[in-house]
Formats: sequence, C-alpha cells, structure tokens
Amino acid sequence: MQKAREVKDVQLKEKLKDSYLNYSMSVIVGRALPDVRDGLKPVQRRILYAMDKMGLRSSGPYKKSARVVGDVLGKYHPHGDTAIYDALVRMAQGFSLRYPLVDGQGNFGSIDGDSPAAMRYTEAKLTPIAEEMLEDLDKETVEFRDNFDGSLKEPKVLPAKVPNLLINGSSGIAVGMATNIPPHNLEEVIKATIRLIENPNATVYDLMEDIKGPDFPTGGEILGRQGIKEAYETGRGKLKVRGKAKIAEKDKKEKIIIKEIPFQVKKSKIVEQIADLVKDDVITGISDLRDESDREGMRIVVELKTQANSEIVLNKIFSKTNLETTFGVSNLSIVDGEPRVLSLKETIKNFISHRVDVVKNRTQYLLEKAKNRLHVLEGLLVALKDIDKVIELIEESEDKNKAQDKLEDTFDLSEKQADSILKMRLQRLTNLERKKIKDEHQEVKQEIKEYEEILSSRENILSEIKKELLDLKEEYKDKRKTTIAEGKGEIDEIDLIPDEEMNIFLTEGGYIKRTPADEFRKQNRGGTGLIGIDLKENDRVIEAINATNHDNLLCFSNKGNVYWLKTYQLPKYGRRSRGRPIVNLIDGMEEDEKIISIIQVEDLDEEKDLLFLTKRGLIKRTELNEYSNPISTGVIAINLRDNDELIDVKELEDKKIIVASKEGKLVKFNKSEVRPTGRNTKGVKCMVLGDKDEARSLETPKDEEFILIATENGYGKLTKLNEYRTSHRKVKGVITIKTDKKNGDLIDVVTKDREGLTTVTTEEGKIIKISNKDISIQSRNTRGVKLISLKEGDKITSII
Repeated sequence: MQKAREVKDVQLKEKLKDSYLNYSMSVIVGRALPDVRDGLKPVQRRILYAMDKMGLRSSGPYKKSARVVGDVLGKYHPHGDTAIYDALVRMAQGFSLRYPLVDGQGNFGSIDGDSPAAMRYTEAKLTPIAEEMLEDLDKETVEFRDNFDGSLKEPKVLPAKVPNLLINGSSGIAVGMATNIPPHNLEEVIKATIRLIENPNATVYDLMEDIKGPDFPTGGEILGRQGIKEAYETGRGKLKVRGKAKIAEKDKKEKIIIKEIPFQVKKSKIVEQIADLVKDDVITGISDLRDESDREGMRIVVELKTQANSEIVLNKIFSKTNLETTFGVSNLSIVDGEPRVLSLKETIKNFISHRVDVVKNRTQYLLEKAKNRLHVLEGLLVALKDIDKVIELIEESEDKNKAQDKLEDTFDLSEKQADSILKMRLQRLTNLERKKIKDEHQEVKQEIKEYEEILSSRENILSEIKKELLDLKEEYKDKRKTTIAEGKGEIDEIDLIPDEEMNIFLTEGGYIKRTPADEFRKQNRGGTGLIGIDLKENDRVIEAINATNHDNLLCFSNKGNVYWLKTYQLPKYGRRSRGRPIVNLIDGMEEDEKIISIIQVEDLDEEKDLLFLTKRGLIKRTELNEYSNPISTGVIAINLRDNDELIDVKELEDKKIIVASKEGKLVKFNKSEVRPTGRNTKGVKCMVLGDKDEARSLETPKDEEFILIATENGYGKLTKLNEYRTSHRKVKGVITIKTDKKNGDLIDVVTKDREGLTTVTTEEGKIIKISNKDISIQSRNTRGVKLISLKEGDKITSII
C-alpha cells in the first residue's frame, strides 16, 4: 500500500520571495559579477582553467574554439555553449579587453559590431598575461571545489599575479544591480599597488598620482578629472569620453579625420549617425563621408565644403553622435561571497590581500616539498657514508620489507628514507653522483632557509609580491592609449580658441600676461628695445617665454610647489599693459610665495624629464609625468632644505647639463650624474659655491651649440660649448664671463645656434629681439659685447 504524501501549507508570497532571492544570489555570485581577487566571472575563470588543463599555452599551437567550449561545457559550466563562446570571444578581442586573455586566430568579430565566426572555424590559446593569472595554480595556492556534478575539481579563484580587475575592467548585469568597471593601464596600476604596499595609509588622492584615469583599449579622451575622482573615491561616477579627431587641410579644403572612438561604441554606428545628421540638415558643410579603416588602424574621413567652419562641424559631431559618450562607472564586485561597491584603494587592497594569501600558501607548499626532499637526501647521505654495510644488510635480507626494516633499525632511518635507499640506482654510487647529492643537500637547505625567511613576516611576503609586480611591469608595460583633457566634461572652450603664438611675461611682483608674439619686431644689437610690459615701481620682469594658446603651463614657485594653467587662461593684454596678479589665477599660494619659473609643454604625459635648481646649488631630475595630474591647489614639486629656495626649472633636452653661478662660474657634466627621482625629493649637489655666490642659471645644451651668457648690465656673448670641459658635478667650475663692476653679476645662460633670434627682457619691461648672427663669438674668460643699451638703474632680467 502506497504511503500518503505529507502536505504542507505554504504562503505563496513567502515561497516566491525565497525562490527569487536564491535565484538572484545565484546570478549575482555565480554568473554576472567578477571576483575582486582575480577580476573574473565564473565562466571566464572556467574557460582559462580549461584551456590551461588542455595545454593551450601561449608558446604552443592553437586549437579549435569548439574543443575549448566543449571542455568547459562538459566539465565546469553547464549553461549553454553560446554563453561560453561569447565569453571566450570577448576575452580575445583587443577592442574589448585592454590586455586580452585569449589569443584568437580567425574571425573574432570587429569594432563595427560584426559577429565572430562560428566556434568550429576559430582557434584559440592563452596569452602570456593569462598564463600569469594561472601561475602557481598547482602549488596549493588557492582553494578548489567540486564541479557541478562532483566528478572534478575547479579553482574558486585564480592565483592572479596580475591585478586583472583594474587592468581589464568588467561589465555585467545581475539581478537588481550591475557592474561597469573601466580598464586601466597596467604600469600605472602596478605603480599604485606598490605604493599601497609601501604605504598602507596612502589615500585615493595619493594613488591617483600613479593611476591617471581609465585607459580604454580603443583610446579616446576623457574630459575632465572630476568624474574620475568621484569614481575612485566612492566606486561610482560618470566619465565623459570622446573619440580623437583632427582637422587636416589639403588643396585648400579641410577635412575631419577620426582616428579613435569611445570604448564600447561601434564604429559603424558613428558613421551612420553622421550620415543621418547630414541627411536631416542638422549638420551642414559636409560634402563626403568615408570609412577608410583597414588593418593598419581606424580612419573615418569627413570631407568639408569650402565655406564650412571645421571646428563648428566637429563640435556638432561630438555633441550629436556617439563620438562623445558617458561611461558610468560602477565598481561592483564580489568580496568574500557578497557584492560590494569598492573605492580604488579598497579594490587594490583586496588584490594585495589575495596575493598575500597566494604567496604564503605557495611558499608553505614549497617549504614542505623542500623539507621532504631534505629528509630523503639526509637518508641517502647516511647510506653513502657506510654503503658497504647497506649492501650487506640488503644481501642478507629475504625480501624488500625485511631489508627496509633492517635499514631503519640499523641507521635510525624513517620508512621514507629507507625506501629511497632501496630505490637508489647503482650509478649513484659514483663519486660524481655522490657529489651531486651533497650539492643538492646544501641547495635544499638554502631553499628552506629562504622559504622560512619569507614566511617569518608579512613584510617579507609583501616584498616578494612587490618584486613580482616590478617584473610584470617591465614585461608588459605599454603607453597609455586614452588621454585625459582638462575641463568639466563639456565641449571644451579651447577647441574654439586659435592656437596662436604668445609671449608670456611674469614679473617679480607677481603680474602675468600673454601678448601676441607678432607685436614685437626685430631690432639690431644695441637697440633700446620696445616696451613689452608696463611695470610698477621697483617691479621687474623675471620670466619671459614663448608658448601657444593651447599649451600647458607648469608654474613653479620659490617654495618648491607646482601649479597648472593653460596659456589661454592667462589674461591677454597688449605691449603696454601690466597684466594681472597671478595669485588671482592660482589657488593655494601662500602670502610670501612667488612663481619663479614657467615650463611650457604641449602634453603633460610627454616622455621627458625636468631639472630643478636651487639657490644653494642642489639639482634634481624628475619625470614630467610625475606632474601630469593637475590639482587646483598645487602640489609639492621639490622638497627644499631649510634656508634654500627653488630658482629655476628646465626641460632636460640632451645629454649635457650646465649650471652657472652669479659670480660667473660654470660647470658642465653629463645627465647620468643626476639620476631620476620622485616628485617629493630634495636633489643632489651640482656645484661648490663660494660664501657670497649662488646658483643662477640652468641649461641642457647639445654638443654642437653655442651658449649665450648675459650679465645684468646689458653685456653678453656667444661662446662655443666645447670650450668647457665635461667634468663631474659637485665641483667649483670655471669662469664663463667676467663679472666686474662694468658687467655686473651673471644673469642667465641659454643655449643658442647662429640662426634665429634672441629676446632680451629688462627690469623696466623693455624687450629687444636680436639676430643671433649679430652677437659676437668670444672665448670663455671675456667681457662680451653690449646686447642692449640700458637706462641708468635698469638691468637685464632674462634672455629667451
């Protein structure tokens, strides 16, 4: 007789609630969101693990994608072959991942949105960076769990030597939540990770000195830093991203060339949108539109009509197409089995914690393995010391077990040691083989010592992690693809400002202005000059440089701080105007702080070094990109000693460095004498100064150039650079010009050739442009010739 079933009363509402919650958590944890430790979703992790087990190493041959999908589907991920293949394809697309994890061969889709070929046609293997994710998986570094049917084991997380969540980002929609993490530059992420290892109290603001912002595989440009700052501080933010386009001219006709587009935007969609805007007369002035992209790169060409304003057309394309989009950052990932929104620091901190566990487990595994091997080797050494007795015991024994028991009893050996002796080949009794065993014994003892040293403290484990990260950086570093433009995320006003050449004047009293360069005409040597700036009484010009409206200006102060401006942000005045106080343009300057040097650069991420010179003769060399993250209130550029101040900053343009002093001494040395250091450092001694002397000028000349030396009373000369021998730094130097009562103190030294012009500026604001050919060439220890006729009390302040 069949037993009656038990019937329970259940509230449908509660049952649906429980079921939906279970489903939701399954989707959130098991499918849609990445783990903060390795940055992978379960399907991605299973694909990489399956490819590793199949032996699809980067150095080996490709295999059909269908084989990979079949293995993943049958062994680890029973959720359909389409989902698995889609995930594999995305990991192989160079426009989807900043650092692809799968090396694909065949048609894996395109940035136009074309579908990939069927899995039976394409082939795949791991990339080298994916192998870094899997390294040490066989050393008990991570926990394994049963697969879906309990027949196999799979890793819960990969060892992930690479900070994959940040470098490749992730996107996914779960139930009631979504993640959208942008990719980043590997070198920048590793620098920030090392910074946090060295200083656990580092703030998000500190980490942003290394990580400038997201770095998309399709390049493009991020408008403004506010969205980046919010995303890094809170885990959520909005970034304005636009493609890169330039205006070119050919045969008196202009055209717009689009070379890069925003991340996750289809190129064909942008072309279609521009065509629709032309068709609907929203944008006029376009005569032709072509997609000239090929395997060499992207190129969309927009031909313009003769009367069209190219800048207006380009701005309309940005504002009305997907050439400018918003990337919504949601840094949501799985942390300890639960979804959490993380700041930049929390994300890196979780990765470091994971690597600490991995390195600790790996070292413990290697230590146990080494100890076991040492145990065996010690048994072999015991046997080798009395091999005749060993052979005798074995010969007298009836079988293997008896022999093993006799060895254990006679030599006080363990079962494992006795077994290894019995398995030892006769060839190991030779002198060479005996030596190998002894050498291996010493090597294993040393390995054990090293492993125990690593495990003795967290600091030693972190040191190992830091070494691995530095190796990864050197192996895989590359240049940023995405640039970051200043602004608030709207169409930048700079696009509408002509990039004209300007003369910038800064006075000791802190007044600054820009004046169109064509307002100054050339004069002969010895002329009286033109008024370049109207000065207050007792004020003088201390800096005069050439720049274009679009250039970046790094403004360095006597207190060693740096502030950022754009040329077009300076007030534009004519020759006879004084300008405006620079303190009105810069936030955060102290009352007694003065801007002493302005460096003009087109791109803050240019690969160049800056040289800093202090009054007491200290010199420092730092990469320009250390100052590529503008902060409205400025940052420390050089760490000054007491009673010292910054007097000059220059770009390091060649192999030689010269420093001149007020009393006319000069020292020349190679740039290798000054190694690059970080932003907040002090520098090293460059020359030995007398009690009343002080460093005055810094220059980086080429060997074939002349140097122009000027004194405050209006005298100067050209001298061949090869008249000065190359010495080491930290010497007294040689005389470069007489600094007597007639000449006055040395005021400046600049490099010149015989072509071009020299602009001389005086304390009273007089400007004179002189042809370099009009300045005589003289030897080292001479007075020079009159460069400008000065009124009584006026003095030269700068030469450019």
